[in-house]
Amino acid sequence: MGKQQDVGGSDRNSGSGDAAHVAAGGGLDARLAVAQDPTTSQLALIDLASDPSAVVRKAVATRTDAPAQALRPLTRDHDRDVREAVARNPSTSVGNLLRLVKDADRWVRWAVAGNPACDESVRRVMAQAPDKELRGLLAETHDLEPELAARLVDDVSPEVRERLATRTHDPEVITALLADRTARVRKGLARNPRTTSAQRTALAQDPVVDVRAALVAAVELDEADLRRLLDDRSVQVRMAMATSELIPPHIRQALTGDSDELVAGAARDFRPGAGTSPVVRAPRVGHRASGTGPGRSGGARR
Repeated sequence: MGKQQDVGGSDRNSGSGDAAHVAAGGGLDARLAVAQDPTTSQLALIDLASDPSAVVRKAVATRTDAPAQALRPLTRDHDRDVREAVARNPSTSVGNLLRLVKDADRWVRWAVAGNPACDESVRRVMAQAPDKELRGLLAETHDLEPELAARLVDDVSPEVRERLATRTHDPEVITALLADRTARVRKGLARNPRTTSAQRTALAQDPVVDVRAALVAAVELDEADLRRLLDDRSVQVRMAMATSELIPPHIRQALTGDSDELVAGAARDFRPGAGTSPVVRAPRVGHRASGTGPGRSGGARR
């Protein structure tokens, strides 16, 4: 990873005068080539950061060796694709990330969440943001600080709490979310492989069918829980068992005699690796192809 640095008065790379000349007087393709050239001097990159073309400015914004004087003004660029590129750049300073995480454009804010340079100070801002998706991305952060995870346990959005439940490693957070009154949150917890045996037993007895079905498709259960679920009142749960890769052969064999013929048939016809699990994980927002989406200003050369 490159480290963002301030540049002094002298150019440190030989041949930089030619690069600067091309940047100043060349056509778009020539300037873009200079912006992408790994031998281009930092002073030339600073010049190119104010290029009239957003394509060239974005090329500078993506460079991990770009100096602070080049990236700093690009955090305020009028083109959101340029700002998003800075937000994704792992060499972007924490100060600039703090500015970008409050950007008016959602894609810029969401890009900050995935930046490896995003630290606790940035995550604290994310935890208080009105943007539900931004808080959801925070909830999925690996090894999230306990204080921030505890804040998200009480998040107003069930989706944020669900995403926290699915990904958290924190035993105290898991215990708290087990008592959440919203079924989708407990369903998220049912898919979390870090639950204890006792917690899985509680989830196996959850009153909501979707929670039990998600559980049998996502994690291994104790024999007692599996035996109990063989007689589950919901066909959906028993079908999830019949098609789950995690169900032991002797339990699946028992399902071949299920009172519902569809369940019995699914158990008989099960083939490992067939991808028949009924639980479908929704895609997460936070990354997009450059220049896509409604109303995007990027994509075309300018």
